[in-house]
Amino acid sequence: MPPPTTSGSPLDGSNRAHQLVVTGGRVLSGGPVLGEAGADVVCLDGRIATVSVGPVARGDAVLDASGLVVAPGLIDLQINGGYGIDLVADPASLWKLGARLPATGVTAFLPTIVSSPLDRVDAAMEALAVRPEGYRGAEPLGLHLEGPFLASARRGAHRVEHLQPVTAETMARWSRSTGVALVTLAPELPGALAAVAELRDRGVVVAGGHTEADATVAAAATEAGMTLVTHLFNAMTPMGHRNPNLAGYVLGSDRLAAGLIVDGVHVDPLVVAAAWRALGPDRTVLVTDAVAAMGLAPGNHTLGRTTVHSDGTAVRTLDGTLAGSALTLDQAVQNLRAATGATLAEAVTAAATTPAVVLGDRMRGLIRPGRRADLAVMDGEGGLVATICGGDVEYLADDQAHRLRRRH
Repeated sequence: MPPPTTSGSPLDGSNRAHQLVVTGGRVLSGGPVLGEAGADVVCLDGRIATVSVGPVARGDAVLDASGLVVAPGLIDLQINGGYGIDLVADPASLWKLGARLPATGVTAFLPTIVSSPLDRVDAAMEALAVRPEGYRGAEPLGLHLEGPFLASARRGAHRVEHLQPVTAETMARWSRSTGVALVTLAPELPGALAAVAELRDRGVVVAGGHTEADATVAAAATEAGMTLVTHLFNAMTPMGHRNPNLAGYVLGSDRLAAGLIVDGVHVDPLVVAAAWRALGPDRTVLVTDAVAAMGLAPGNHTLGRTTVHSDGTAVRTLDGTLAGSALTLDQAVQNLRAATGATLAEAVTAAATTPAVVLGDRMRGLIRPGRRADLAVMDGEGGLVATICGGDVEYLADDQAHRLRRRH
């Protein structure tokens, strides 16, 4: 398997620490930047124990973050694969994918299953329930089922034979307790509004996507419990000045968050900037929509049973239809800043804090005592230096190895 897209490597079990101190960095804590001259984040048994400015705290291990920014770990709500891993073809590989994602700053993610035979969803639910012994990496927080309740005319790269009408039977097992965290559906389909309400009651986040919904349907779906839009502008009826449709409803109201693929291809940077002005960091959710081609050389790859071609940035079916991306989430942070002028703190909010809020996850997305010790250490431009998952350094750039010290 090829190396990760960011130079560096995961660390072996000898680097586990009962107490890890990340010292000397500027901490993005969800409020004003803490420690312009350097602060300490003390991680104890997988949780953040303290965040403070002062003398260097002692710990089993110390990561020197001087001159760097300490941010919450990134959370990707839409990722179909990467590094040659295709989650539809092999749902059990979600753990292998998670083990690689710290190299992109990701500490938690939703393995995403596109429209496919329904046994693929069952297989993914079973795989999610069986955590490998000694697993280290980004935490899968539940499945994102992107389909099969999608509009045929807006299906994109989803295979038409795998689309399904909305039925109670199909979604009978879908709930947060069985591992389904997010469902993308087209809210205009017959029975979809009732499905939104039912899924909401089961603890599942519902997103509108691959849809021809107009603004009236969008409003009704929001009333029923829809809280998110999947990859804004892509695979939906375009916004018009007399027919705003779902995209216009999101931008013109303040009720929904929206996933955004900022790879320079899915959405033009000027449109990214316009959306950012409307949504801001608290309603923008950076996602990759990455497929198996992410982290691999340009060429032909697969998405489920579909052959796709990657040029290293965009991934398309052989007829030219966009079919996900080769984007990494740390790169999306940098791309957002370039397109919008957002501060690093704002861009990280869109890649970490807001995704956690959308999921209702109160343990992630902010650097606060008591929260899970998931951190991404970056340079001032958003370039990744280190990733910490549950208090353990799981990724460290090769040229930064000197920053990690263990006490003897």
